[in-house]
Amino acid sequence: MWKGRFQKETSDLVKRYGESVSFDWRLYAQDIRGSVAQAEALLRAKIITAAECRQIKAGLRGIEKEIRDGQFTWKFSLEDVHMNIESALTERIGAAGAKLHTARSRNDQVATDARLYCRDEAALMLSLIRGLQRAMVGSAAAHAGVILPGYTHLQRGQPVLLAHHLLAYVEMLERDAGRLEDAVKRLNVLPLGSGALAGSTIVLDREFVAAQLGFDGVTRNSMDAVSDRDFMAELLFVIALCGVHLSRLAEDLILWATAEFAFITLDDAHTTGSSLMPQKKNPDVAELTRGKCGRLVGNLMSLLTTLKGLPMTYNRDLQEDKERLFDSIDTIKMALAVNAEMIAGMQVNGTACRAAASDPFLLATDLADYLVKKGLPFRHAHEVIGRLTAFSLAEKRGFPALSLDEFRQFSELFADDVFAVLDLETALAARQATGAPSPSGVAGEIKRWQKALRPPPRR
Repeated sequence: MWKGRFQKETSDLVKRYGESVSFDWRLYAQDIRGSVAQAEALLRAKIITAAECRQIKAGLRGIEKEIRDGQFTWKFSLEDVHMNIESALTERIGAAGAKLHTARSRNDQVATDARLYCRDEAALMLSLIRGLQRAMVGSAAAHAGVILPGYTHLQRGQPVLLAHHLLAYVEMLERDAGRLEDAVKRLNVLPLGSGALAGSTIVLDREFVAAQLGFDGVTRNSMDAVSDRDFMAELLFVIALCGVHLSRLAEDLILWATAEFAFITLDDAHTTGSSLMPQKKNPDVAELTRGKCGRLVGNLMSLLTTLKGLPMTYNRDLQEDKERLFDSIDTIKMALAVNAEMIAGMQVNGTACRAAASDPFLLATDLADYLVKKGLPFRHAHEVIGRLTAFSLAEKRGFPALSLDEFRQFSELFADDVFAVLDLETALAARQATGAPSPSGVAGEIKRWQKALRPPPRR
């Protein structure tokens, strides 16, 4: 492609070091879409004839089918996906194929392909996020009455509904979906037509090409257009943060599946055994999810490190962006899909959850609130219940087993109605603030999410 300037062939070692077709072949569909739009723009500019445009488009469609069917031969000597497709096209249709690259550089070509790819994959990721949300809402609805302890510092804190806990992750995923949609808005501008860095004296209708490819507009600075990978870094950040959320979910599930917690049982289809210990049932899907999060964060850091020292405009360092991108997209798509399947298949042990939630100390804060409602300042009430807790622990008797006289040793504000506070259902029902885990509030949230996540009707 540059034989006019050079007197020596590129060494085989350099070819192997510099080739990218072994991984960027995945951009073939986007590359062909961009080339079809390029041909139509060349036709509008009268650089090619209508017959040549038809030849180019037919040739590209034929190549696309061959690639899709696994019949296309990729040549590492041609470096990348762009030159492989262009070379094959020229071999098949002759001079018309050689005209396709007019007013175009591989710099603006790959930037366009990458944006198209990210946009396509973002739509798939969004669909998978919705699928996982639906699985969680489904599980929340199926176990709406299950009560378990909520934890801080992995110490029992206050009672919550399992459904409320699951819906917390639905909220996290909703933010991931919003960030994904927002990232697409910023990436959806067309760099094609920026050339290598300064455009071309052969002026094509960039706005026409943008409309053909579904972009919202065109880039406004040719130098930035070919070197910008902000859109990719932003997408990798969204993916990494989504991975962090899945990793947190995985940690909860791993703990809940232990014999010590026994809150859930994961389906056999989503666990593995031990090659030595026949009784084992290991939460491998959750553990792999927790582990793969590190790759997602690492891929983001890798790209940012690549970008941080680059001068304007295009530099070959940018070839290193795609493997990070492809790996992160593949990983998060698989993680979202398998976690949705696992959540849908897990069984909940309501009895074990209820036993853990029956720990009377979970209602210590409710007792403090009781005293506040009687007129005691909260800090004083907190101290009273702290001393009451120490007494209860020393006596090895929970709050419900204490007499009213024993309660009144710590505050004369305690009366017969204190024992009503020590009922789990009463305690949960009293949490009526927006976002709190009362059964009525959680039921409303489940209905809200069911409506929000309902798939659109098919046309």
